[in-house]
Amino acid sequence: MTKWYDNAIIYQVYPRSFQDSNNDGLGDLRGVIQRLDYIKALGVNTIWLNPVFTSPQVDNGYDVSNYYTIDPKFGDMATMTELIDKAHALGLHVLLDFVLNHTSDKHPWFQDALKSPNSLFRDYYIWEKTTNGLPPDNWGSFFGGSVWAEHPSEPGSYYFHLFDQHMPDLNWKNPEVREAMIEVAKFWVEKGVDGLRLDAFIHIAKGNLHQNYPTDSDEPVVAEPMFANLPNVVTYLQEFVQELRKINPNLYILGEGASADPNLAALYTRPVAGSALCDAIVSFRNLPKQARPQTKVEQQWHLRQQEKLDLAALPDSIVTWQTVLAQTTEPVLYFSNHDMPRMATVYADPEAQEQSLKTLATMLYLQKGAPIIYYGEELGLTNVELTRFAAFQDNTVAALKDQVPAAEQSAVLKDLSQTHKTAARQVMPWDDTPNQGFSKHEPWLRVKGKQTSVAEQEQDSDSVLNFYRSLLRLKQTALFMKGDFCLLNSPAKTIVFTRELNGKVGLVLTNLSAQSVAVSLPDLSLGKPELAVGHWQITDSELQLAPWSSAVFMTEHFDN
Repeated sequence: MTKWYDNAIIYQVYPRSFQDSNNDGLGDLRGVIQRLDYIKALGVNTIWLNPVFTSPQVDNGYDVSNYYTIDPKFGDMATMTELIDKAHALGLHVLLDFVLNHTSDKHPWFQDALKSPNSLFRDYYIWEKTTNGLPPDNWGSFFGGSVWAEHPSEPGSYYFHLFDQHMPDLNWKNPEVREAMIEVAKFWVEKGVDGLRLDAFIHIAKGNLHQNYPTDSDEPVVAEPMFANLPNVVTYLQEFVQELRKINPNLYILGEGASADPNLAALYTRPVAGSALCDAIVSFRNLPKQARPQTKVEQQWHLRQQEKLDLAALPDSIVTWQTVLAQTTEPVLYFSNHDMPRMATVYADPEAQEQSLKTLATMLYLQKGAPIIYYGEELGLTNVELTRFAAFQDNTVAALKDQVPAAEQSAVLKDLSQTHKTAARQVMPWDDTPNQGFSKHEPWLRVKGKQTSVAEQEQDSDSVLNFYRSLLRLKQTALFMKGDFCLLNSPAKTIVFTRELNGKVGLVLTNLSAQSVAVSLPDLSLGKPELAVGHWQITDSELQLAPWSSAVFMTEHFDN
């Protein structure tokens, strides 16, 4: 049976940065409502909202203190209901970011658990005791340091936190926890949301908490095999999803499997008891990357190296993801999100910025799969330059302020701005007013300079924005939604593929390099391309593509 999400094209909205409706410098749900027509006109049909639940905002809403209420910074339940209703009226579906693995330490469950070992909510979280003054194991948190934090008034009693210490992990071994999280999710399904993006679900099962991870270091180590993708994840997820689908059989479950390879993605999307666990998986391994040469600043201060697309590994990666997932689902197609640097910063050619962005989008989004477009990507936004260490909202980065000499801080900040996720969370530039139409108040994230705006690109027929609109109109067609995918052999740094459906063929040719290239054409009768970037020319049986150029042709069936 066809589901609505079989044709999903998703637009990710980071609410605090999208549109401020009450001029307090922070984006909100009313602001999203005001921009629904813009989202619809882009050519998407689904909105993914980053967390808007009540939260102390230690981790930008991923530390939830009340799943049943909207954070007052973003609005209230009436506004959320209005957003859902108005999105539906425009034919847009709404996905909520749903945090399964942990809560805020301000959540009533955890606050009660702190009061006594006999608390009814103590076993909602993961606790261990030691008598040697050391944590139970050497596992490291994704946010630095140990995964264990000591109880503030019970020496030797530790709680587990895979992320920030203010975000204790839930104990999914406890049936009461599983039932409680199902009830929370049911509440939102009954409110009318069309799907859930399951944050960090691959971590809800843990290994032996007393098993140290093998290492020569005395420092905590991020021991992913001990807390990622363990078998009980499937068990817990199956129960969770099946209960929700009793309410809405068409609920879309988008799982964040950051470290999932194609085989794990297939595991999480395979049907179990007649229902898929997840309908699609977002993996951080969807595109092969390689580090750029290390800068002196990165080397001196041990900063993260900038990355680029690994073009040599790209064809194999595409074929593997398409092939492995073909029997269960299809790939999620995306370049960046709120946890990554922006696409234009990581992948674009600075010597051909806009043209390379258009060709990269053509290469990825016309493949078989569901696109996810991170807000502002359609404008070609790059990471912004942050001028204060505190602006990164990262304790490790903040510590650099006291380590880096004043004369070198500017260079370090500039380098950090190229790789850090916070620099990719800038406010949406709607026009060229002082705060770019986002707010009349100074935005929550202060940045250096301005970026191209929606208003500016609306007036330019050749803009990245207008190209995305054309590209997504093509993506909406049955051929590029449902057609069979086949990658063709082609020269290095090119990606050439076909989509075929009911005797119709779409041929996509992309040159991902700064050099001209000749691509051999299959036996097709080609006319004018449906969509083109840069310069192309057909000579005999070859297509000549200028640097960072691409062309998309529609034709009849052929034998290859």
